[in-house]
Amino acid sequence: MSAKPTSLAAPAPASRMVRSESPSARLVRRTLRNRGAQIGAVILLVLIAASLGAPILTSHDPNAIDPTATLQPPSREHPMGTDHIGRDVFARFLYGGRLSLRVGLIAIALGATLGVTIGLIAGYYGGWLDAASSWVTDVLLSFPDILLALAIIAVLGPGIVNAMLAIGIAFIPSFMRLTRGNVLAIREMDYVEAARAIGASDHQILIKHILPNALRTLLVLLTLGIGSAILAGAALSFLGLGAQPPTPEWGAMLNAGQKFIRQAWWLTVFPGLGIFLTVLAINLIGDALSDAVAGATPAYSNKAT
Repeated sequence: MSAKPTSLAAPAPASRMVRSESPSARLVRRTLRNRGAQIGAVILLVLIAASLGAPILTSHDPNAIDPTATLQPPSREHPMGTDHIGRDVFARFLYGGRLSLRVGLIAIALGATLGVTIGLIAGYYGGWLDAASSWVTDVLLSFPDILLALAIIAVLGPGIVNAMLAIGIAFIPSFMRLTRGNVLAIREMDYVEAARAIGASDHQILIKHILPNALRTLLVLLTLGIGSAILAGAALSFLGLGAQPPTPEWGAMLNAGQKFIRQAWWLTVFPGLGIFLTVLAINLIGDALSDAVAGATPAYSNKAT
């Protein structure tokens, strides 16, 4: 009696084949796996959506004055009440969130762009350029960020644009120092030497090999820096050096509401809550990203050219 022929297992469909996950996708997945990052992302997305959807969420003009509705408490008509000249606080909160978030993003983008560029060049080439930039960085880092921003504002003058410039310049030393340290380690790696051996230019080495491997730690500083920049922008506006009246901005709203804090608590609570929740959400995401970077494999394992 002949044995039954054994059936060969059919090959798995191509759609079931597991594709290799990119390092960036793996980093995002590890970050979003953190409960704190999930909470922070939800809070931040809600605040961003509310700010962008301000014309839909409210029909009030943030700068419209109504002398007959001054210092009214939160109600159905005015969910966050009105201020001392009858402006709707909810409308000013939503439109002010746009400006506060914009200040943080633009300022940190400016600081990161200049700081990373200087750090890349100084760390790669070394010499007098590295010594000079390191000396300037040490001097600037001896001042707190907000104090350095205040000194720059004193030179440039008050205004929201000057505030963004001042905050961005204040963050340059941090990005420059971190980038320089990463470049000093990466430029001695074997794959960088291999790129030089096959005739790659300095620009190609910096952009294709060194910068991508320095991005992980820079992303952490960039994320946490956005929250710090938003807080610094609100502080400058609170001091009257950032957004100028009647422009709605959370820090400026705090400044205007402090005179009525005993009789109209909503004038300071809601903009303060907006600053608190935004910075908290960004810091939660930044902490989770930092943990994901620390738990990941070393970034200095780029492919050879």
